[in-house]
Amino acid sequence: MARVAVLDDWQGTAGSLADWSALRARAEVVFFRHAIPDPDALVAALAGFDIVLAMRERTALPAATLQRLGDLRLLTFTGARNTAVDVAAATARGVLVCNTTSGPSHGTAELALALLLACARRLPQADASIRAGGFQDGVPPGTELAGRTLGLVGLGRIGGRMGRYAQALDMKVIAWSQNLTDERAREVGAERVAKDALFARADAVSIHLVLSARTRGVVGADEIARMRRGAILVNTSRGPLVDQTALLAALAEGRIVAGLDVFDTEPLPPGHPLRTAPNTVLTPHLGYVTGENMAGLYRASIENILAYLDGAPIRVVNPEVLG
Repeated sequence: MARVAVLDDWQGTAGSLADWSALRARAEVVFFRHAIPDPDALVAALAGFDIVLAMRERTALPAATLQRLGDLRLLTFTGARNTAVDVAAATARGVLVCNTTSGPSHGTAELALALLLACARRLPQADASIRAGGFQDGVPPGTELAGRTLGLVGLGRIGGRMGRYAQALDMKVIAWSQNLTDERAREVGAERVAKDALFARADAVSIHLVLSARTRGVVGADEIARMRRGAILVNTSRGPLVDQTALLAALAEGRIVAGLDVFDTEPLPPGHPLRTAPNTVLTPHLGYVTGENMAGLYRASIENILAYLDGAPIRVVNPEVLG
């Protein structure tokens, strides 16, 4: 009987979000609740599993790890791509790799909006004051977003949706990315501006880019220094898009406020300075983590595994393995 390892079930909900019965009838399915960042521990945990289901960009599966997983035959991950997986190394080992289609952009854009509003109205401080027996004492006045300017770094599906949310709040929307055109900006009612101008003009900046060699550190010390005092930075994309040292310095100085859903290292280490940084709203990478989206990702992953067991794999990333 096949053995299936379901990695990255951090919330312990995978078993209830999809119907695993058809797969359980043909394979042993084991859910892994906690992250396993140590490569040796990961290799030991996956010994004897011929199928691995990984959540996009959570557990890293580089070449050095894949080469040690001697039992692995199928690796399926959620999402259309997964930069944490070395597909070339899997292919060299003869491991079939499958994916799922990208989920809808609603969840991440909605969370970006929630972080923007929470930062603007200082909701964490208000909540903490009430829970501590206080009321308005210690809670700074909030900021009205109507009439303010939102700068979007990236104007794809999620960025475009965030732009429409901002317009519903009567905000002006400006945008920049390396390949942004005036036509695309007009589609969502935004003004295309230069990168420096965006950070200088925006009252809030929301990042919506894919992490790549070109975008890593795209929001650096210079960009953060250009931001207005009291401006809000929202990141629901990937932590390494932002220079963490510059961000921590700006937060400590009280120059900006940040709503962060993503971090350089995930899960965020217990002693990480962001955990105690002032002027922040922090969430544990919940952008795409909605019941609706996760259920769809797991259903598609189960389909991938059953199709593989039937000898007719679907959504194959590296068809050359099939010969």
